[in-house]
Amino acid sequence: MFELFAQADATAAGFGQYLLLGLVLGSLYALIALGYTMVYGIIELINFAHGDLFMLGTFFALGAATAVGATTADAGTGTIVLGLALMLVGTPLFCAGLNVATDRAIYKPLRRSPKLTVIVSAIGVSFIFMNLGLFWRGATPVKFPDLIPDTNLLGGAGSVRFTLKDAMVLGVTVPVMIALTVFVKLTPLGKAMRATAQNPTAAVLMGINVDRVIAVTFAIGGALAGVASVVYGLYIKSADYQMGFQNGLYAFTAAVLGGIGNIPGAVLGGLVIGVVGELGKAYLGAKWSEALIFGILIVILLFRPTGLLGARTREKV
Repeated sequence: MFELFAQADATAAGFGQYLLLGLVLGSLYALIALGYTMVYGIIELINFAHGDLFMLGTFFALGAATAVGATTADAGTGTIVLGLALMLVGTPLFCAGLNVATDRAIYKPLRRSPKLTVIVSAIGVSFIFMNLGLFWRGATPVKFPDLIPDTNLLGGAGSVRFTLKDAMVLGVTVPVMIALTVFVKLTPLGKAMRATAQNPTAAVLMGINVDRVIAVTFAIGGALAGVASVVYGLYIKSADYQMGFQNGLYAFTAAVLGGIGNIPGAVLGGLVIGVVGELGKAYLGAKWSEALIFGILIVILLFRPTGLLGARTREKV
């Protein structure tokens, strides 16, 4: 117990740094969680393969940067900009296409099957994607190119570092969340998504092409995984074929904590998990961090089963 408080006192001066790091990592989890919550919000499918899709997106982004020579030590500014552009455009398209293809080949034929059948299929797809990553890049972690400098935007003074990479993560998460919210709330396709989520049969009777809506949802969810994979690679600078499991687990937990199916809730859940995890590592030790995260999740769900921002709905039968 005394060692615990001694550790807390020793790290109290860095509270602001731990908080900032938690917000940045939470934003990364939130980006992945947005893909989970989009798909679940429409067809109530827990797409366990989403985390491994994110992993494949990271490998694709690395391959794209390597193809144009952005990973070499003598790469010029133009080459780096080209590599970043190719990653930011190509990776979301790759992940979106793979996600839609998976839905068409595997999930769509099981649409009317029991939910447990679809969940088991999603777990199977997760293992397939994981092994694709193993064959693609091998078991050894690969280094991502350091294309974004670690420049401290706060200058040299002070104990808190806020780098250009931190700003990149926060600068991507917030606009994506706002754009998604506006899209779902205000556009005709977004209204069709909400109608499909509420009652697919009634949506069909109203002339909505439900299959098209679901395909677009999987495309958006995959594109979100692609964006998250690029941001993650540029920030963490390392990738391996198992990275999708842990990050996917945190992202799914964030979606549940915030209220799965709720876009702002996914972001809030990611931020909570990121902050709690980093403060837990600082003041309790790394071995207690995950226990603290899931302990808080259990407590919150005991009092609010729908999550922090989730709404109570009747079970659809």
